[in-house]
Amino acid sequence: MKRLTAIAAIGLLASAGAYAADPNLGRNLAATCANCHGTNGKAVPGSGMDSLAGESKAKLLQKLADFKSGDKPASIMHQITKGYTDEQLNLIADYFAAQK
Repeated sequence: MKRLTAIAAIGLLASAGAYAADPNLGRNLAATCANCHGTNGKAVPGSGMDSLAGESKAKLLQKLADFKSGDKPASIMHQITKGYTDEQLNLIADYFAAQK
């Protein structure tokens, strides 16, 4: 039983480290936003979509949290944000905040 517990603990630590190990994870997660918010978060002018590139991380995280909780109404964003962990949303916000 101790061996199984040790193996499970190692597996959890390895999977937790996967987020930190992949420097492109934020970019890869953010790629799902391109259909609506444009490549690298630069929405097409006049499309009615917000550009995400260059927004402050705090502002992006607040918007994502509002969608996820249902405080901000949306047609699809509340569904999309529920599919991500808080850590993944943090990586996505980091990525878009770094875009210019």
